[in-house]
Amino acid sequence: MKLLKFLSVTCAVLLASLAPQVYCDSHRHSRRLTGVSNDPTIFGNTLNFWRKLENGWDLTRGATTHSISLPTPQNGPIVIQPNASALVIIDMQNFFLHESLNGDPKGRAIVPTTITLMHAFRNAGMPVLWTNWGMTDYDIINAPPAFIQGFSSDDTSLTSFGSEMGMVVVPESDQSIAATSTTPGPNITIDAGRKLTRGAWNAQPWGDLFKEQIEGVANGTDFYFNKNRLSGMWGASTPMQTWLQDNSMTTLFFGGVNIDQCVFGTLLDAYYKAYDVILVDDVSATTSPSFATQMVDYNVGLDGWRVNSTDILPALMNASMT
Repeated sequence: MKLLKFLSVTCAVLLASLAPQVYCDSHRHSRRLTGVSNDPTIFGNTLNFWRKLENGWDLTRGATTHSISLPTPQNGPIVIQPNASALVIIDMQNFFLHESLNGDPKGRAIVPTTITLMHAFRNAGMPVLWTNWGMTDYDIINAPPAFIQGFSSDDTSLTSFGSEMGMVVVPESDQSIAATSTTPGPNITIDAGRKLTRGAWNAQPWGDLFKEQIEGVANGTDFYFNKNRLSGMWGASTPMQTWLQDNSMTTLFFGGVNIDQCVFGTLLDAYYKAYDVILVDDVSATTSPSFATQMVDYNVGLDGWRVNSTDILPALMNASMT
């Protein structure tokens, strides 16, 4: 019995003396997991990782052939793989932009810059993805009450998704503007269609963007995805997310309207689903107060990147020529 007691005390003393060492060692040398690099400049696993460079970040996941280095105002430059990168344009539709539907002039103002950026992405071999409101009857039936109320014109459910928006009168020569007493030439009357439903005129891209979308899709450089929530990436999966997965996309650039609503919502969901997110400020706009844009800019800057198209156009144009 004395021997057993001695051994018990001895073991307790030994364990007590070893415990602090084990504790310290565990904090000094974190246990590495299978598939996770010991290289402190690698963030992620063997299939999905960033590499911290001496100046900036490599987002190519090791696929550096034909990669492009893009300057960014903060945390840059970033190196991207064109075969895994895309430009996402959100909600640049007649409903949100056309003046006959009380569309936002700030949204209309970014259209030329948006088109220039789209051309640069296409020329560099990177796809342009359009994700817009395009509701079906099934979507409307299953829409949450909060969404139905939020898109009501008079605080009744009768003027929300799927309601008839009536006729609009536009110049025959330019359907992107409203007809007035000073617009030249004859006018035409267009059925705006049911609110934000697929195929309706009010849900089409505004002005020259519609032509860009039609031609881009026909040429195979652009892809169009309907959505039924603010985010084009919400839930378990969406048409755009399925396409991104099927085509091994990792790095997404975002623009459109409204920056603090559908743009930010789509960007956030993409971030939660492990995509690299870059907000392009000068192809984004909103009807909200300026502090809303400041909030988005601040938060995107924490875990992603913000750029202006003028920052990255030279590198994209140079890539298209190589």
